[in-house]
Amino acid sequence: MNPFRTRHRASPVLVALGSAVLLAASVIAPSAAAAVVEEQPRSSVALDWYDTTAATIAADAAPTQITNSRTWAVSWLAAARATRQVPSGVDRGDFQDAALASAVHDALVALVPSRTQELDAALRTTLQGVPDGAAESKGVAAGVRQARLVLAAREGDGLDPASVNAPFTVPPAAPGVWQPTPPAYAPAAQYGNRLARPFLLDSPGQYRLTAPPALDSARYRTELAEVRAYGAVDSTVRTQRQTETATFWLGSSLTLYTEPLRVALARSPHSSAGRARLVALFHVASVDTQIATSDTKYAHLRWRPVTAIRTGSIDPDPAWTPLHTTPAHPDYPSGHNTYSGAAEAVLSALVGPRTAPFQLTSPTAPGVTRTYTSWSGLSRENVDARVYSGIHTRSADEAGLVLGERVATHALRNAARLFGTL
Repeated sequence: MNPFRTRHRASPVLVALGSAVLLAASVIAPSAAAAVVEEQPRSSVALDWYDTTAATIAADAAPTQITNSRTWAVSWLAAARATRQVPSGVDRGDFQDAALASAVHDALVALVPSRTQELDAALRTTLQGVPDGAAESKGVAAGVRQARLVLAAREGDGLDPASVNAPFTVPPAAPGVWQPTPPAYAPAAQYGNRLARPFLLDSPGQYRLTAPPALDSARYRTELAEVRAYGAVDSTVRTQRQTETATFWLGSSLTLYTEPLRVALARSPHSSAGRARLVALFHVASVDTQIATSDTKYAHLRWRPVTAIRTGSIDPDPAWTPLHTTPAHPDYPSGHNTYSGAAEAVLSALVGPRTAPFQLTSPTAPGVTRTYTSWSGLSRENVDARVYSGIHTRSADEAGLVLGERVATHALRNAARLFGTL
């Protein structure tokens, strides 16, 4: 048992989510009539294109996570808008399937042109399953139009890899101030996120967190002692299960949450239109959360545990080494946990906080399979994982959940702005 771990409280994501849950009906079904129609899932076109999107990004991934999140958001926002209004006199399901496929296809071809051949083949397969006629042709046209409009609207948003990793001047070393970390002492990463244009936030700093615990506070001393004990590469107190947790959640949050979102999508009772809105909201919230995360990180510039333990005034240990290599950006808040908080908020609001058991694997923990029945279970493990990795303080992790929830709830409350026609 970890004596440093705070007693579990109700998830901050769920505490503040009541109003967002009430909004779920308006987000997924913009009208009562549409809600009735969408209660019967018609086909697997949304799942087919979900898998196609995942495969496309995995095959030719950008070097920055937020850029790949943007690709998801743009392509599925185009799909959500294309499927929103069905022309009179055509079959709703046929139109929506064609519109979704066409929108995601065109957006992905523009953003990942190296996969054009595979994307063209996937589109042909989808359209072979849609009867020829006005529904198909109008759906394809709607998808083409919305992909073009969304791509144009997001042009120059500052989420390309070069902009994301804009140069940052490291301030002089001082207690609590972030410095490049061993072993590579790499330049600061993701500074440019806070300069990017969000989808729905009014500004990157709209939900900026207050300062982390003071260096002379009892909380900070306790949290640093926890990381020192449980996050060391040669820790004698971290259990095998805790080490597994750290390793399981070590990889990209985008990669780790691709399967949970697919589970939610597969279990959704809605049609292609409702499913497109779910994926679009998830990834729009993810992009805005990553922007907000970098804003708070670089506003407070809190040093990482490895710097504090090696050079700080609290029992310095120049040889201390974390279990996993520290990422090249400030400690507060944890980006893994802002992503997790946003994911939990969107999934809890739109499909409910609990679900039937589902299994999850991790590319950084081969052979390990874990089972979950709630989205909050993923969040709880993310909080612990970054401490056990030795790369975050617990307050940075817990604050991350709060920031992610706030940004995602903002996205849910402003969903009408997303899905209106351009």
